[in-house]
Amino acid sequence: MRALLEEARSVWRGRALVWLLARREIAARNAGSAAGWLWCYAQPLLMIAAYYLVFDVVFAMRLGSEAPTRAVGAFLVVGALPWMAFCDTVSRAMNSLIDAGTLLQRSPLPPVLFPVRSALASSMIYAPLLLVLALAYAPLHRFGLPLVALLPLVALQLVLSVLLGYLLAIFAAAMRDTLQVVAFLLSVGIFLSPVLFPTTMFPESWRWVLWLNPMSAPVVGYQTLLLQGQWPDWTVWAVTGGWTALLALALGQVIARSRDQLVDWL
Repeated sequence: MRALLEEARSVWRGRALVWLLARREIAARNAGSAAGWLWCYAQPLLMIAAYYLVFDVVFAMRLGSEAPTRAVGAFLVVGALPWMAFCDTVSRAMNSLIDAGTLLQRSPLPPVLFPVRSALASSMIYAPLLLVLALAYAPLHRFGLPLVALLPLVALQLVLSVLLGYLLAIFAAAMRDTLQVVAFLLSVGIFLSPVLFPTTMFPESWRWVLWLNPMSAPVVGYQTLLLQGQWPDWTVWAVTGGWTALLALALGQVIARSRDQLVDWL
């Protein structure tokens, strides 16, 4: 864990630079477009609107009585937005070291700054959207106290995404095939999570497979909070914390073993 603590200190010392780089990354994503940074928010918002329009308004589809809510569109929105945030953060953090390869070869900047920069840029887009989503559902539960659990849940998701993104960034630097493999896993991972269907609809004998997806527990937490207005079950925190601890241990080992070779791989 010593290597991971050193990386955390590097991020703290370079926090001003990370903030500046994150703002520049957001500006660069839609440079040259008339709407500019608004496009960053338009895509997930349009996706959410499409879910609601198609499943709740046009087809009026409903889930079973054991689901957190019967409206399919409302169910999809609560799970899909955190999933989109996770995929965007992980994929951009994974590519961050390769994109910054030339800069890292010419300067002594700590590599950790770049995955954190990409993760921060994604959180600057999706965190406000999650807040808006929470405010939209809060009146349904009379702004109950359990909604305060949203903050630690979002924070845990961010830490989980940063750890996984940085770990994959090192693997991608060593072996470019990582980019294609992870892109495929992210595209099919939504089917191995409770985003598209409640856990009760998954065969009970295979339900354990859902927990192999690190986002399954946070998604269940969001559904419990926003759809039912209740505190997430302790298993949500335990599984998410377990994934975070596991990724932290793996990342610490990988950083210690790749420190002298990382820049050469880039």
